[in-house]
Amino acid sequence: MMMGYDVHITRAEDWWDNASHQISSQEWLETISHDPALTLEPKSGPYFAIWNGECSYPWGAWFDWFEGDIHTKNPDHHTLLKMLQLAAILNAKVQGDDGEIYQSIEDGIKSGLFN
Repeated sequence: MMMGYDVHITRAEDWWDNASHQISSQEWLETISHDPALTLEPKSGPYFAIWNGECSYPWGAWFDWFEGDIHTKNPDHHTLLKMLQLAAILNAKVQGDDGEIYQSIEDGIKSGLFN
């Protein structure tokens, strides 16, 4: 069985060590409320948002806030672009589970994120 690969929006140098650089849950909720393409999906959790933008997956894309970071699993290139936009709004960056930084779609292609 193939495991999912998480990609994070974080303010920390490393997403897993963000205690002093957290995005607050309130900031995330405010970001959602100002973005008509994001909709809270409370049945999946209090900070879980569905993105209704273009996505290669039939089930669509989602983002969830947890312990100061926002993450999704196996983003396609459209979803990575949205993450880069959200990171800019939140004064953060996009980082993969293994610590790689994504600043563009090209970074995702080079890293094999979309394979």
